[in-house]
Amino acid sequence: MGLLVDGVWHDQWYETEKHGGRFVRPETTFRGWVGSGPDVRFPPEKGRYHLYVSLACPWAHRALIMRRLKGLEDVISVSVVHPHMGSQGWHFDAGYPGATDDPVNHADFLHQVYTRARPDYTGRVTVPALWDREAGTIVNNESADLVRILNSGFGDLAGSDRDFYPPDLREEIDSVNADVYDRVNNGVYKAGFATAQAAYEEAVSALFGALDALERRLSEQRYLAGERMTEADIRLFTTLVRFDAVYVSHFKCNIRRLVDYPQLWAFTRDIYQTPGVRETVSLDHIKRHYFTSHPKINPTGIIPVGPEIDFEQPHGRG
Repeated sequence: MGLLVDGVWHDQWYETEKHGGRFVRPETTFRGWVGSGPDVRFPPEKGRYHLYVSLACPWAHRALIMRRLKGLEDVISVSVVHPHMGSQGWHFDAGYPGATDDPVNHADFLHQVYTRARPDYTGRVTVPALWDREAGTIVNNESADLVRILNSGFGDLAGSDRDFYPPDLREEIDSVNADVYDRVNNGVYKAGFATAQAAYEEAVSALFGALDALERRLSEQRYLAGERMTEADIRLFTTLVRFDAVYVSHFKCNIRRLVDYPQLWAFTRDIYQTPGVRETVSLDHIKRHYFTSHPKINPTGIIPVGPEIDFEQPHGRG
């Protein structure tokens, strides 16, 4: 776990003591956009863009799912980092199952890609990150942006015309996203990375309050914004699919398990079984990353054998 300061790598944990033991996620830096128009810096072109992801990371997982659902596999190439994040951060190792090398920038570590884009970069080195081969830079490293870029930015190049951010549902989607991001997606990290008891209990209370509300919501409708799958469902799914395997134990989010929520558990299986999604899920990468990459939380680096999770069970939400 580390960051770049003026282009120099530092192996440094989050400075929670500045915030009363609370984890505060830093803002992302690269916020360019792919789209059409006369003055657009990043136009949609097949083969121009390369996506850096981790199969372990829920934020990168959003982008990987959207790339798959929109049929952009032949348009945007991808590199997958090794699941273990060591003293140099994310690294490439094609010898590990499911991971790859970096055929675009030929980097050993992801932070080298960031400094190639901006030699004096200061900040965390995160996935996902969308690289532009022609401009030689990172277009965007904000997962919420990338979900929408992949949804609509590539126009006719996409193999599917499904719209996961339809105009008539945008207000509802934005409202759901705001709460899910704060209390669930980022909420598990607020609990797991907290270094003060009060900060941890505050985050866990908010997390399970949100899960309780989502359980009630999903008892009345199939998806978060109604009867149609949207980006809101993808954003929630990538946290839920990791919940019992990682967050219950590793991040101490253990008031209840996902399987204790009938609607949320069925919803997770519903999204998992959506064609194209299950292929993006790797519990090996997920568990290996979390349990070996946070020595402050799990100093032994031992990876739990369980729990046994069957995402293929019928979900009954049709």
